[in-house]
Amino acid sequence: MANCSKTTPRLLTAVRAFFPPLATLGILLLTEWIARGTLNGDTFMNYIFPHAGAYLLAWALLFLVWLCVDWLTRFAPLATLTAAFLGCVPAAVDFYTLQLRGEPFLPWDLAQVSEAAGVASAAGIHIQISMVVSIVLVAVLTVGSFFLYRGREKLRWAQRGAGFAASAALTCGLIFGVFLQPTVTQAIGIQPDAWMQDRYYSYYGVITGFLTNLTNLEISKPEDYSEEAVNAILDDVEAGEKYTTQPLYPESYGAVTPADEVEKKPTIIYVMDESYWDVSELEQYGFTFDTDVSANLHALQQTSASGRAYSPSFGGGTCDVEFEALTGYSVSYLPSGSKPYQQHVTKPMFALPNYLKSEGYQTAAVHCFWAKYWSRDTAYPNLGFDDFISLEDMHHVQKVRRHYWTSGLVTDDSMADQIIQQYETMKSNSDAPVFLHAVTMQNHTNYNRDNYPDDERVKVVSYPAGIRPSTIGALEDFATGIRDADAMLGKLTEYFSQVDEPVILVFWGDHYNPIDSNYDIFTASGYASDSSSDPRLHQTTLLMWSNYTNQAVDLGTIAAYDISPVMMNIYGLDQPLYFRYLNRQLQAAYRTNTRGTVMNRDGSTTQEPTSLQQQWSANHWMLQYDLMFGKGYALKRMGLEDLGGTADSK
Repeated sequence: MANCSKTTPRLLTAVRAFFPPLATLGILLLTEWIARGTLNGDTFMNYIFPHAGAYLLAWALLFLVWLCVDWLTRFAPLATLTAAFLGCVPAAVDFYTLQLRGEPFLPWDLAQVSEAAGVASAAGIHIQISMVVSIVLVAVLTVGSFFLYRGREKLRWAQRGAGFAASAALTCGLIFGVFLQPTVTQAIGIQPDAWMQDRYYSYYGVITGFLTNLTNLEISKPEDYSEEAVNAILDDVEAGEKYTTQPLYPESYGAVTPADEVEKKPTIIYVMDESYWDVSELEQYGFTFDTDVSANLHALQQTSASGRAYSPSFGGGTCDVEFEALTGYSVSYLPSGSKPYQQHVTKPMFALPNYLKSEGYQTAAVHCFWAKYWSRDTAYPNLGFDDFISLEDMHHVQKVRRHYWTSGLVTDDSMADQIIQQYETMKSNSDAPVFLHAVTMQNHTNYNRDNYPDDERVKVVSYPAGIRPSTIGALEDFATGIRDADAMLGKLTEYFSQVDEPVILVFWGDHYNPIDSNYDIFTASGYASDSSSDPRLHQTTLLMWSNYTNQAVDLGTIAAYDISPVMMNIYGLDQPLYFRYLNRQLQAAYRTNTRGTVMNRDGSTTQEPTSLQQQWSANHWMLQYDLMFGKGYALKRMGLEDLGGTADSK
């Protein structure tokens, strides 16, 4: 009996000692299971084991949090629940945000928690098996810890305080000395991934991915930022224009039409179509479809300006592309993974809508999803939109693709009606010229053949060998959306070709997506590689059409941030000085400088810009910083002082 009584306390002490690291290790595994939706041998072999350091850091954090709470409260169940909450809740949010927008849960999403919950409900995303199992297992661990630690020896407050202080110090050291130190995290193999945050999280896990992203919140001003430096750049733009002999696009309407005959204030319609690129391009790579999915596009390209927009995004980040197109600002200069609408467009700033308002335009935006998504309800007014028509304002619209989105997505055909209706409303209220910007949703990821009935879905007639049936079904879903977007384009150009005023319509796609769960469509055909940073997977279709000129113009590839400057250039519109800088940059330095890839004027790409290109890029950031975060010196030069500058204190 004496031996038994001595053995039991020793065994109990050992079990109590091993419980926190084992329980938090289990919580870490549950966290990854919830976030990924699956946790199998491939997950460990391809993601977790090759990046073990990232997961050891996450495990250490959960363990230290457990110790902090336990030392402070001496209540092990609360410590277990706290560690589980810190791991599993962000993982669940991460799973849902990946399903909704193709991007993981990022620090700046904390401002959008309530909106995201509403979007998840509307999208029909339900609790997953991994979440149910995790809830049960966390409950078991919590109850088990209650009985395991019941009857522990009570400690004095001094002992508890010392234990808590030591645990808290280690926790802070781990967060501030490791997670938030890029040199340290990179030394242990955690490499930044500016292109694909979902891949970053797949490699390094939810906890490490989230915390290391906190380092991306700081904006550093250019080292030589000053009023003199800004004015020197703008002086060079004005001086250079005096000696320019060759227009940017010599065959364009603006280049061939006498200045006094150019339409000065046409109506301008922007349509950014969800996930749009001309999928009929695959017909050169072994695919055939049962219908011409881009008939209107191909016809309009013969009488319009057309080319490609180099998108900063892949698989998500629609708002990044939209932000670039409306402002001329490059997200490449901003913290990786941040969302300008949420973090930076928090007060009125220079953008195309604000500039056009200063020129007498009335402005509006139309988007067929919730107004708060990506904080458009607060960002749009700061960009210069007087009105915003969102899903809440739309009635009797047609919806499709209910396989993932149980409430459906508004069709592009209904969006054409919304655009026309809003244009007519604006013209009936005022004779002022119109700027109307629209964003569609019909062809949003994910793709599945069950999104359309067989008699409505575009069929893939032939395709390269080795592609799974589910992937072909997903391609048919995607191609159907492209066909419907093309029909919308035809409907809009037909309508605006008959109005009694000059109209410009700019149509482009925001980004490419994986089709099904991988890159097989691109790799099996040779269309592109399996890298999300492949430049081919960032050049979406771009068309600029007007009802008063049929001059075909080859735009080549231009950055998304050059869409507005180029539009104003080819139609001979009065441009703000900042846009004139961007057009000069396009003509002298490169077609795009986006996310580390520079496209030269000849269309070749490089990750090593020349010294000349680096100087143009530095000047671009100088002007962008001034207009977004600095004193706004360039606003005075553009006659837009009313927008004001920020209180730059750095």
